[in-house]
Amino acid sequence: MNHAVHNKLVSFIWSIADDCLRDVYVRGKYRDVILPMVVLRRLDALLEPTKQHVLEEVQFQKETMKFTAWDDKGMTAASKYVFYNTSEWTLQSLHASATNSQQILLGNFEDYLNGFSANVQEIIEMFKLRAQIKHMANKDVLLDVLEKFTSPDINLTPFEKLDTAGRKMPALTNLGMGYVFEELIRKFNEENNEEAGEHYTPREVIDLMTHLVFEPIKDKIPSVITIYDPACGTGGMLTESENFITDPEGEIKAKTTSVYMFGKEVNDETYAICKSDMMIKGKDPEHIKVGSTLSTNEFAGTKFDFMLSNPPYGKSWASEQKYIKDGKDVIDNRFLIKLKNYWGEEEDAEAVPRSSDGQLLFLMEMVDKMKAITSKNKIGSRIASVHNGSSLFTGDAGGGESNIRRYIIENDLLDVIIQLPNNIFYNTGITTYIWMLSNNKPAPRKGKVQLIDASEMYQKLRKNLGNKNCELTKQHIQEILKCYLNLRELDKKKPEISAARFLKMQTLDIIK
Repeated sequence: MNHAVHNKLVSFIWSIADDCLRDVYVRGKYRDVILPMVVLRRLDALLEPTKQHVLEEVQFQKETMKFTAWDDKGMTAASKYVFYNTSEWTLQSLHASATNSQQILLGNFEDYLNGFSANVQEIIEMFKLRAQIKHMANKDVLLDVLEKFTSPDINLTPFEKLDTAGRKMPALTNLGMGYVFEELIRKFNEENNEEAGEHYTPREVIDLMTHLVFEPIKDKIPSVITIYDPACGTGGMLTESENFITDPEGEIKAKTTSVYMFGKEVNDETYAICKSDMMIKGKDPEHIKVGSTLSTNEFAGTKFDFMLSNPPYGKSWASEQKYIKDGKDVIDNRFLIKLKNYWGEEEDAEAVPRSSDGQLLFLMEMVDKMKAITSKNKIGSRIASVHNGSSLFTGDAGGGESNIRRYIIENDLLDVIIQLPNNIFYNTGITTYIWMLSNNKPAPRKGKVQLIDASEMYQKLRKNLGNKNCELTKQHIQEILKCYLNLRELDKKKPEISAARFLKMQTLDIIK
């Protein structure tokens, strides 16, 4: 997407808060209005071209068929999306017919919201949008906000349009819409002194992860695949993964025809954004679940081809402990493993780290969802997960962290660990790593763990974004990937033959 267009959109939406909400909301609450209105305008724009077809279907079902509840199949066939709106209103017509009475506008707006299908109703509830609209109407700013979001001089639609001066405004693609969402969230979180990157992984880090996951098996990717993220945020990992393997102009040109994306997110607002993003793309929004991944095994019995995640690290999971342990007993099978004792006998062991940091639990959730190698599934599963240093170093022998590392290494699941540059994430300057796991390593990689130090590979940013002061370039990503694929020790005395001047690599043989 054109960065100038992207920045213009973000600036315009950001200005709505200052122009319309300054005296109505405290600054930290602007996001409660702006984010749901962006989602709503996007859904509304997608439904505009088929509005008349939906109203005809409404009349047919109501008057001809005498249905007492809407037939979803008929409605979605008319709307051309997995969602629809049966009210006579659009945001444009709400604005066009508005009078000075905010209460009449509020009534019409509520009719409009009530017309949405059940899957959008859930998003409206998660955002508490009805309460926000009522508050804006009571403070006489609802019409002002509506006017901004339906302005002819800004294009939040997926169609090319002309502005009031007759200039072309480019269409906003679904991917571009995702960038707008995430940039707004980052700015709002920064503004509120919250963790700016809590739901946001830098795009170049996701780009590196998708290269690592898909590139080595690009000729073996099946025609139908599943991708899972147990801490999916706004869905960036899922979206970028799908784009990477289905882009006909992309680097791997996989023949994949169907990608099914699954995710779980604990934050209501972020979940609402992710779910609406899936709906906009025509994906099944029911595969995105809300709630704690650790306390409920949402996808029990389901196995996935690919898993990518940036789970929370350094975050307590004490409140969820009761769902995983009953006293000293582990009651969730995801976190119960088999390890060999001194005599080579397999015994039950717990894979539960200390309650102050749950990142390894997310890793074990993904390990639990790996597909076994069969005649039908020859690639197994591949995992990329972001961690800080504690996953590598904390925990005493026999403790939960140590047991998890033992299990992963003794079962030859750990493929490579890559150290990233410091200050590459928005919310932390500490050292971070990408862990790559596979249960189907090729022969040269079996019994080995590759370590790649890419901590000196970065390009400085002109302006800091939260803690982030550097980024990976496309060249850096290619050099790290080349080092991974070549699996060879680099001769530090001859840097000219190294994959990159700053890249260091070594392999560890696993002692069985």
